[in-house]
Amino acid sequence: MTKQELFENIKRKKSFLCVGLDTDVNKIPEHLFDAEDPIFEFNKAIIDATADLCVAYKPNLAFYESLGLEGWEVLERTVDYIRENYPDQFIIADAKRGDIGNTSAMYARTFFGNMEFDSVTVAPYMGEDSVTPFLTYEGKWVTLLALTSNKGALDFQFMRDAEGELLFQKVLKTSAKWGTDENMMFVVGATKAEMLTDVRAIVPEHFLLVPKYGMNSSCGLLVNSSRQIIYAASDATYATAAREEAQLVQAEMEEILREAKLV
Repeated sequence: MTKQELFENIKRKKSFLCVGLDTDVNKIPEHLFDAEDPIFEFNKAIIDATADLCVAYKPNLAFYESLGLEGWEVLERTVDYIRENYPDQFIIADAKRGDIGNTSAMYARTFFGNMEFDSVTVAPYMGEDSVTPFLTYEGKWVTLLALTSNKGALDFQFMRDAEGELLFQKVLKTSAKWGTDENMMFVVGATKAEMLTDVRAIVPEHFLLVPKYGMNSSCGLLVNSSRQIIYAASDATYATAAREEAQLVQAEMEEILREAKLV
């Protein structure tokens, strides 16, 4: 999917919502265990209930890998279902990969060659040759971890060098040279508008995953919501509840887009 196609979807749906499919087998409604494939049935219902309200889905691979081969099969079925029924969706593999070049090339083949993801989250710590193999696939994206919102982010991401530059700023400046705003976006878990101002000064045209601030002329944002939506209810009404929660988020996003004169 191209950047323009993603932007057109945002304008058409008046939404920049990404629904995180962090499906925990211990949290899905009990009645689903009567189904042959409970996790897939859960994902399918969530997708059907929210597809017209969001522009992206982001399966977190840890929730699938923890189930072994069965989990990988569910993941593949989920991606195939989205592709077959909602081909306008941008699908992100939240895998947080990143290794030496030949290993990254195999990861890229997994998600882009064998599975139909649009993007994969990649950790930049090992440098350029661990990221560029993912950028060799036309129409595919790297979603690079730049600034995260977890407590441990303070351990390294805010370290300053001799010139006073923060590590996450250096990551943004350096990695932006490896790709373009047409094939690289950044995870920026910043919760304060002033921090996004600094980020946008470095990468003004790239899409950012997570924040509610930092919109640019092509929206440039995908805001992820996982548990808030998919676990809005724990009984048989879970899909309806997920839709209602997604509608609330979409309505808020539509207002933001209108204020920015993007719809």
